Amino acid sequence: MAKKVLVVEDEPTIARAVADRLTAEGFAVEIAGDGPAAVERARAYLPDLIVLDVMLPGFDGLEVCRRVHAERPVPVLMLTARDDETDLLVGLGVGADDYVTKPFSMRELVARVRTVLRRFETAERIATASDLLSLGPLEIDRAGRRVRRDGKEVHLTPTEFDLLGCLVRSPGTVLTRAVLLEQVWDWVDASGTRVVDSHVKALRRKLGPGLIRTVHGVGYSIEAPA
Repeated sequence: MAKKVLVVEDEPTIARAVADRLTAEGFAVEIAGDGPAAVERARAYLPDLIVLDVMLPGFDGLEVCRRVHAERPVPVLMLTARDDETDLLVGLGVGADDYVTKPFSMRELVARVRTVLRRFETAERIATASDLLSLGPLEIDRAGRRVRRDGKEVHLTPTEFDLLGCLVRSPGTVLTRAVLLEQVWDWVDASGTRVVDSHVKALRRKLGPGLIRTVHGVGYSIEAPA
């Protein structure tokens, strides 16, 4: 069955070009042109991935990301202008999984879409019903992709969940940003360190203090509170 992609872009020419290329690559694609329509289509269409522009009428892509993830975790590939670093960092903080800067090539976009989807398919494949992890106050159900701290559920985006799983598999070990990029994002270079930092910041905010330790100039580790 073809993977479903929702393209959210208010420029009709760009939206149509992206949709046509993804359709040619074997994806099932629908388009939304503004923030409210994007949330409605995500609810009805249940896409496997959303290609989401930051600047939208109605409300912006950051708000779309927040509202969609409040109902259902779904991978988000964000489209952002090359100089909109603030929007990019905020977008990663609210749950975007990867980004492509405008102008972009269709080849790059398709490659990023496939990489994000492959990462989540792999995570689902290795999870089993008995695959339960715990660390201090955390309980992690990899099969159900659910996390609890002190018995209370913590709502994580798909990438935040994978990042936490990577850290928990090696408790007390400092993982460099390059290692995290490779294992969580499937990137083979270290050009996306701000992606790691933004997601760690969001994860730390949701999990609470005392778990994720920053080793300046190196990377991050997770440790049970003493």
